[in-house]
Amino acid sequence: MKTTVTELNIRRADERGHADHGWLNSYHTFSFADYYDPAHMGFRSLRVINDDRVAPGQGFGTHPHRDMEIFSYVLEGTLEHKDSMGNGRQLKPGQIQLISAGRGITHSEFNPSRAEPLHFLQIWLQPRQRGLTPGYTEWHPKAEHAEAAKVLVISPDGRDGSAIIHQDADIYLVRLQPDQTVTHETKAGRGAWLHVAEGTLTLNGVELTTGDGASTEEQGKLTVAASEPTQAILFDLK
Repeated sequence: MKTTVTELNIRRADERGHADHGWLNSYHTFSFADYYDPAHMGFRSLRVINDDRVAPGQGFGTHPHRDMEIFSYVLEGTLEHKDSMGNGRQLKPGQIQLISAGRGITHSEFNPSRAEPLHFLQIWLQPRQRGLTPGYTEWHPKAEHAEAAKVLVISPDGRDGSAIIHQDADIYLVRLQPDQTVTHETKAGRGAWLHVAEGTLTLNGVELTTGDGASTEEQGKLTVAASEPTQAILFDLK
């Protein structure tokens, strides 16, 4: 018999760190850069959730990373990516890029539009080991995903067409229409984090809205229901 998760830790949007650099308006779910909160350093292997808005014609110049799995989910506008592995791509809303920084890469992320803003989530997870070979991959929604409430977009084994991450992490894109519901089972020894990208939903009866997060390390069933069009990222982590 499935039990329902009853213990949720809530991280409200207005409690997050905030940095406004003019060209970049960023909210930090966990400690990042000049924002430090020892109570919010991450969740299991999940280290960064940054909610970034980039002004037209602006972006992150070329900079290095190593030993981190970094993915971006575009919500609005266009994200232009270039890296030292020779990748040069433009991503649109609903698309994901995943960089395995491994033993070291450099990359840039830019808003190529002269008029439209860029809104995306930048998310970091720690890899299962250091010094891996760097890599780059993408996930794009397919026709069969149009009506799917929960889609596996990143996993350690690439099943169901997901992008491959070097960590025991299953990451789902949750997209709900009004009055639509989806469930997820959290297994023993694992934890779940739900981040609301856009919209309003309830997680086991608790209302969450844009920018809010909730986590549990309790085994059992999570029920997500929406009253309006909503997007969220669900992390199932070892």
